[in-house]
Formats: sequence, C-alpha cells, structure tokens
Amino acid sequence: MNAKYIILYNPESGNKTAKSKVYDLDDILANNDLEYVEMTPDFDYKTFMNKVRADERVVLCGGDGTINRFVNEVDESDLSKPVFYFPLGSGNDFNRDVHGKLDNTLINLNNYMNNLPVVNINGKTKKFINGVGYGIDGWCCEVGDKLRAKDSTKPINYTPIAVKGALFQYKKTNATVIVDGKEYHYKDVFLASAMKGRFYGGGMMAAPDQDRNDPEHKVSVLVFRGKIRLQVLMVFSKIFTGEHLKNSKMCILHTGKDIKVSFDSPRAAQVDGETVLGVTEYTVKA
Repeated sequence: MNAKYIILYNPESGNKTAKSKVYDLDDILANNDLEYVEMTPDFDYKTFMNKVRADERVVLCGGDGTINRFVNEVDESDLSKPVFYFPLGSGNDFNRDVHGKLDNTLINLNNYMNNLPVVNINGKTKKFINGVGYGIDGWCCEVGDKLRAKDSTKPINYTPIAVKGALFQYKKTNATVIVDGKEYHYKDVFLASAMKGRFYGGGMMAAPDQDRNDPEHKVSVLVFRGKIRLQVLMVFSKIFTGEHLKNSKMCILHTGKDIKVSFDSPRAAQVDGETVLGVTEYTVKA
C-alpha cells in the first residue's frame, strides 16, 4: 500500500539550494503520496504535528538547525509519530554522525530524539542534537552572521575566518570547567565545547569517541588551549579527522552528565549552529 508522506522543507537550508534538491524525494519515495510544505520562519511545528494522522509520515528536510528547532518545539507525545530526516543543510553534522555520508537516504529521527542533553545559556534552556560550541567556533559563527547580513546571496566560507581567528583576531580566555562535580582550570583557551555527537561546525570531529546513543547519556567536553598561535592553527586543522586529540597538552577531553563551562570574559557561542552572543558561561544536563 502506498504511504502518505508530508515533506517539510526549509528553503533557506544549504545556502538556499534546498528549494530544488528537496524534489529528489520524488524518486526516493516514488509510488507514494507526497505533499510538499515549505516552512516559513514562523512555521508552527507543534500545531502541525498535532494534525498529523496516525497513517501519515513526516519528512523533515533541512540542516542541523532545522532539526534543533523541531525537537525543541514539538511535544514529546508527537515524537512517537513517524518522522524522518532528509539532509539538505550546508553542514549536515547530524547526518554525518549517524549515517556517515551524504546520499539519498532517509534517517528515522524517532531513534534519536529522546534523551537529548539540555543546555542553559544566557537564561534560555533548550535541547541540542550535535554540540554547544563556545569560543573561537562561536566567534566564527558571529563573523559569518555579520557577513551574511551584508550579502545574503554569498555563501559563507568559515575556513578563512577560523584561520584568521586562530592566527590573529580571536582573543584567548581563561576557563573553568566543572564535570560531574570535578573542577578544572585552563589558561589560553580557544574553545570549550560540549558534544552530544562526534561532529559539529560542518565536519569538525571534535569528539571522535562520543556516542550519541550512549546508554548513560554522557556528553564529551573538549577544551582546546595553546600559547603559540601558529601551533594552535596546526593542531586545530586536525580536528576534521579527530587527530587533534593526539596533542593531549593542547586538547583535553572530559566526559560526564553535569557540565558547567565559564570564561573570564564574554564570548560568542553556538548551539547546533545558532549563534548566541555575550556568553560568560553555560551549563549542560545530559
């Protein structure tokens, strides 16, 4: 029997390429009944999911930010309805973590939406699916947002932004990291991030051994520090393969369920790609 699929897609995803790529689903879900729904900025996930019938299936199309918004807005009772994910973002770190490659495969989101960690940052609390970046990664998002505001049609290349930040522009901080009651202090910190999955930032394997299906629901906390900026850049470039952790003096990894990270001066952060400005601390409950 043919199934009814409601295709929700974010037209802004993938530097606005989602508008055309979403129709690949015509072939992937051939011989099924498909309904395409373009999501506006004020799209109400909760109201929509309340109207989904038991015999209907939902396909969420977009990037990591699209998933983040979905899991934070729907009721837990709606998470039992069949929801699939089709990656159409520019980073696609969730897909990279659970599937490993970008192809025409639907991911069953129902397997990953429960027991998500919660971050409290600047007085707001929300779930996250990939990670909380704090430091130079948040700063890169901040710079990218400014460039996008000047020209929304031009894709943002974060690599040169990160290089300039590591070598010249980003100001290091001192950090206090508390993991399950144990307190650590670090100087010359470039980032201190909490990870639910292995990847964030468009392919950075910050926590190579992190398991988002860990039965204890632990998260990984990566602290990246360094005095010599050129050395920092050299080690930071290895984060895309996970080899940065071989330098145990500069890259320290903690795991736990109750996390608090604070800097001695405000810095930008990002939660699943969404920029948060002026952050002095954040907490995570896994």
